[in-house]
Amino acid sequence: MTAEVHAPSSGKLLDNFGRSLNSLRVSVIDRCDLRCSYCMPEPEYTWLPSSDILTFDEITTLVDSFAGLGVSRVRLTGGEPLLRADIDQLIVRLRCIPAIEEIALTTNGTQLHRWAERLRTAGLDRVTVSLDSLRPDRFEQLTRRNDLRKILDGIEQAAAVGFDGLKINVVVMRGFNDDELAELLQFGKCVGAEIRFIEYMDVGGATRWSQEQVVSGAEILKKLEDRHGPIEVVDDRGPAPARRFAFADGQHFGIISSVTDPFCRSCNRSRLTADGMWYLCLYAQNGFNLREVLRDGATASGLEELIRNAWCQRQDRGAELRRTTAQRGALYQIDQLRKDPHREMHTRGG
Repeated sequence: MTAEVHAPSSGKLLDNFGRSLNSLRVSVIDRCDLRCSYCMPEPEYTWLPSSDILTFDEITTLVDSFAGLGVSRVRLTGGEPLLRADIDQLIVRLRCIPAIEEIALTTNGTQLHRWAERLRTAGLDRVTVSLDSLRPDRFEQLTRRNDLRKILDGIEQAAAVGFDGLKINVVVMRGFNDDELAELLQFGKCVGAEIRFIEYMDVGGATRWSQEQVVSGAEILKKLEDRHGPIEVVDDRGPAPARRFAFADGQHFGIISSVTDPFCRSCNRSRLTADGMWYLCLYAQNGFNLREVLRDGATASGLEELIRNAWCQRQDRGAELRRTTAQRGALYQIDQLRKDPHREMHTRGG
């Protein structure tokens, strides 16, 4: 039975479950300079044609259309977004869209040491760094690169130039880094960043994913309570992906339990790839080719109508449905990813 379509209320565009169109993740590049085993474990990849990559003008036009329908928060992603030349100039352009209240960026941190000051000057509000281990041998094993020192320098530089809302994302994998939780929390405390522990997800290029490798949010919390004592729930997460907690000393951290406790019913995120495909869910099989529509000469009202109609019909709750899958394994295998690189996390932007 199809859920009733909600008409926009108080200026908000709502989908079939009453979720507002509020947060847009914009991938600016599909390339990455790391090869993390949970995202890019294969030796070779199919890349998007360079002619299809959206220009900054095109990204700004699309974000402006989304802003007209309720999007107020934009997060720049990749691949690795700091590999996109002059990324600070895109931030300057997006900052000029009145309805955009917050611009954030997620990075692997390898280039952050040389970008931090320019990003801050351009008007970037927040930075999130992905960092799954503080141990050089593990980091190199996970990423196939020896860049840990550069990332740590980048985090310190970001704090130094005034990014006071720093977050560090940690994908927790059983038997790999699940014994580093306390170490990572201590590092976060030292640099003034909030650690967010993330369950290992079966999305995109995670071709070697298995349920056995997932350390649940409940297990993470239990490990931390056993070591640190009582933990307080800070607030209701609302549409945010992370549940936030606090230790007795006031340090905050988050847990994102997308595998065992999905937040689909409140998710207000959608994703725009570097070549203009718009996906309503991280698990979505199909998307909308906004690049093609834009380059065919669509008007602003035409773009807004397409976005409005798609969102109002949205019923996506991919993580919830995946949770009920019997004998759950990797979402895709390598042959499927090569046929359609838009299924890759480094293309779609986590």
